[in-house]
Amino acid sequence: MDTLSLENKYNLKELELNALLEITQAINNNLPEKSLYKIYDFTIRANLNIRKLALYVLDSVWSCKVNYGTEINCFETPIDDNFCNYRKVTSIEGRKDVFGEFDYVIPVSHKGNILALVFVGGIQVDSEELKASSTRFIQALSNIIIVAIENKKLARQQLQQEALRKELEIASDVQQFLFPEELPYTTKLKVEASYLPHDRVGGDYYDYIPINKNQFLICIADVSGKGIPAALMMSNFQASLRTLVRQTPNLREIIEELNYQVLENAKGEKFITFFAGIYDHQLRTLVYVNSGHNPPILINNDKLTLLEEGSTVLGAMHPLPFINEGFITDLDEFLLFSYTDGVTETENELNEEFGIERLKKYFGSNGHVDLKKIHQDIIIQLDDFKGRNGYKDDITMLSCKVEL
Repeated sequence: MDTLSLENKYNLKELELNALLEITQAINNNLPEKSLYKIYDFTIRANLNIRKLALYVLDSVWSCKVNYGTEINCFETPIDDNFCNYRKVTSIEGRKDVFGEFDYVIPVSHKGNILALVFVGGIQVDSEELKASSTRFIQALSNIIIVAIENKKLARQQLQQEALRKELEIASDVQQFLFPEELPYTTKLKVEASYLPHDRVGGDYYDYIPINKNQFLICIADVSGKGIPAALMMSNFQASLRTLVRQTPNLREIIEELNYQVLENAKGEKFITFFAGIYDHQLRTLVYVNSGHNPPILINNDKLTLLEEGSTVLGAMHPLPFINEGFITDLDEFLLFSYTDGVTETENELNEEFGIERLKKYFGSNGHVDLKKIHQDIIIQLDDFKGRNGYKDDITMLSCKVEL
């Protein structure tokens, strides 16, 4: 009897070594996950005396990857969540549910996390010692192949992350080209901009476009959404705007065409808030349209005005239901401060928004301050206001000051 038992042990170990060799060779050949599961299935069937088996693996959800010998179809049978609490080989004989076909559940873990569960039944050995040895080996073999598959997933994720990083880098570079390389900062005309993206790629845009020796256009915009789609959409918007400004100085026509193009490109899934103003040095006039954007603040002769005339957001419908041009005359000297909603919607630790009233209060006593200092002051106020909260959106500010 001892000789027979020893022979059985020897045969079992030989089968286990064959199984281990086949699995190791498959992993070294860098086969895809589906092929590894097939080899795992074949190897256990051919080399180990196990009549029933089901391998459940946790990806985003639990799913069965290998199943044979059972009356139930484990590929279509969801796992009992209670099995996820098992940390060692456990007998499940006598269960009354569908898993009652199995004798043991064998958890497969890595760094304390359960990655897979192996259900086995009908282990064909002649002693409890050999049965325990078989379950331990199945656990080891399953651990080898599951960890190998996890490593393949990790490598794939790293490749995807690297590809995304490169895409973001390209999109970030593209976005930088949207902004003017230089802004005027002369005695008569000063333009200052600040852009603090929430993510690497944002959806805000500002511009200063000279039209002729007397006129220039200044604008700010915010596209719904963030990331690469927002940056690409804004890139197209900038190209369209600059083309239209070369063709016509009529702000109403520019807005109508921009709205049509945004709707065509985004198919109504995204929209853009937009403010644009054209100032004429000779006529001393400002014509503007506010398309659903946060109202810029105009300071002239110590009077503060919110520039709200305009239309609804661009890209939501065509034609726009209304377009009202704002028209301001006798503007010899003025300060225009525009911004995106990332400024006013910055929240403190009490979930209060910074709001426009704080901006109005600031400009009530700082309308004659240098533009660079204005931007620095507001950024400092936002930092102090938000406390330990993070910014939840892009922060963009564009200021223009005309002086005699």
